Amino acid sequence: MDIKTIIGLVVIVGAIFFVIGIYNKLVSLKNRFKNSFAQIDVQLQRRHDLIPNLVETAKTYMKHEQETLEKVMAARSQAVSATQQASGHPEDGSLIKKLSGAEGMLNKALANFYAVSENYPDLKANETMQQLMEELTSTENKVAFSRQAYNDSVMTYHTYREQFPNNFVAGFFAFKETELFEIETPDAKQAVKVSFN
Repeated sequence: MDIKTIIGLVVIVGAIFFVIGIYNKLVSLKNRFKNSFAQIDVQLQRRHDLIPNLVETAKTYMKHEQETLEKVMAARSQAVSATQQASGHPEDGSLIKKLSGAEGMLNKALANFYAVSENYPDLKANETMQQLMEELTSTENKVAFSRQAYNDSVMTYHTYREQFPNNFVAGFFAFKETELFEIETPDAKQAVKVSFN
C-alpha cells in the first residue's frame, strides 16, 4: 500500500467515525426529550385523574351549571386521548401540537368552571373542594415545570440537529423536527392592567 491509499483509508474511517458520533449524539438528544415528555405524561395523568373528582364534588352545589361541568369533562376526555397518542410518539410534532390544543381547551373549560364556582360560596367552603383545588394547582405547577424541561430538551435537540454538518446526518437518518409543548392559558393573551387607585 502506498501512502495515498493509507491516507485515503484514514480519511474514510475518520469520516465514518465522525458520522457515527453525530448519529449517536442525535439519538441521545432525542431520547432525552422523549424522557422529558414521559415526566409531563405522569403529571398530566395526575391532572386528568383529579378533574372527575373535582366535577363530582361540584355537582351537588352547581345543579344549574350542568353545561359547564359537561364542557370540563368533554375537554378532559379530549386531553386524555391526545395525551395517550402523544405519549406513544413524543417525537411526532403533529401529536404534540394536538396535545397542546387539547390541554389549552381543558384550561379554558377549567377557567370557566372556576369563574362559575365563584358564585357558589358553599362550594368554595367545601373542604374536599378546597383540597382538590390545592392538589390541582400543585399538579399544574408540576406540569409547567416538566413542560419547561421538555421544551429545553427539544430546543437542544433542534439546535444540534440544525447545525452544519449535523443537518446532513439528521436528514439522511430521518431525525425530524418536533414541536415544543406550549399550553395556551385563557389569561395569557390578556393585557396586564395596572391601576394606582
